[in-house]
Parts: sequence; structure tokens; C-alpha cells
Amino acid sequence: MRARVLRRADYRRMRWKNGGGWTTELAVSPESADAAGATFDWRISIADIESDGAFSTFAGCERHIALLEGIGMELRFDGAESARLERRLQFVTFAGETKTFGKLIAGPVRDFNVIVRRAAVNAEIWHRPLVGPMVFPATADTTWFVHVAGGNASMKSRDDAATLDAGDSLLLEPDAASDNLVLVGGGEVLVVKLTRVSALAHPSDAPGPLAHA
Repeated sequence: MRARVLRRADYRRMRWKNGGGWTTELAVSPESADAAGATFDWRISIADIESDGAFSTFAGCERHIALLEGIGMELRFDGAESARLERRLQFVTFAGETKTFGKLIAGPVRDFNVIVRRAAVNAEIWHRPLVGPMVFPATADTTWFVHVAGGNASMKSRDDAATLDAGDSLLLEPDAASDNLVLVGGGEVLVVKLTRVSALAHPSDAPGPLAHA
């Protein structure tokens, strides 16, 4: 498994697709997707929302969104029941083609976003305390993304080691090496497991997504 530590300087700040706000892109696949104008398979970002407004639409995608900072926001969906983001890091999932309006409850918010193209990638997301060793199994069709939401962490694999502070992220991509990676520290993390849809049709006996040593 190939590990990349992503610091704040590695993130990209950009306008929303509809021009209505700002997003800090933490990671995207393929990396050239936005620069080349091509569609991405998955994208992870943090959005700053300072006023009520419409969300960008992403046809063919699933969106996962959670409150990161602030009092909260109501998501008003066209033709569906609304949802409220009030509990920190509790995710709401909806179709990217749905017309969505964000109504702030009391002041600006920051939210954490995971968008996947449903024909290509499936996303599973966990908010976990980091209170001991956390093991990430290496599998051929799985990419892991870990964001340190609070505290700090240290990662260790057979060939690499690094320390991460709050706000840093870790991208774990499959490669020829089959060694697992261990994360230790104190605080809280957001873990995103991104699995190729083609692999879901042929499930393997790979370990579960998270295991404490």
C-alpha cells in the first residue's frame, strides 16, 4: 500500500462548481480531473458556507456531507424531505443530481464532503476516536482516505513513517506491496473507504475496514 501524507499546503482552494462559495479540495481521483475539466471518480473536500444558497449538482454521483464546524444547516431537497446537519460529523447521503438548497441555522458552517461517481466507486465513511492502534488492510481495489479531525496521529508501514496533526490527511492507495498500515495517536479521525464498483461484484475474503491491534 502506497501512503501519501497531505498537509494544508497540499490542498487546493477553489470556487464551487456553481460559483456560490469556496471549497478546499483535500484529494481527488484522478488528480487531473478538475484541471483538465474531466469527471472525477471521487472527490473529498471541506466547504465554507457563509450564506444560504443552492448547492452545485453532480450528475451520476452520490454525495456524503457532514457538519464539521458551526451550529448547523438544513438541506432542502427538491421533491424529498429535508435533512438537518446539526450533529458534528454525522453524515447525510443524497444523490448528486438532486437540486439542493442549504439554509443556515445560525451563522456560517464548514462541512466535510465526499462525492463519488456511483458507476465507478463506492464510499463507506466512519468517524472514529483514535485511542489505540488502527490497522488498515491492503487490498487491490481499495483506497483509504484518513483525515485527522482532532488531536494527532502517527502512521507506520513496512517502508514509511510520518506524524500527522489536526487538519492533515493520509491517502492510502493500492500498489504491488501487500503490507498493512498502522495508525496510532490520540484524537479523532474521519476514515473513508473507497472501493471500485467492479470489485464489489466479486467480493473477496479481505479483512474488515478497520481493526484495532
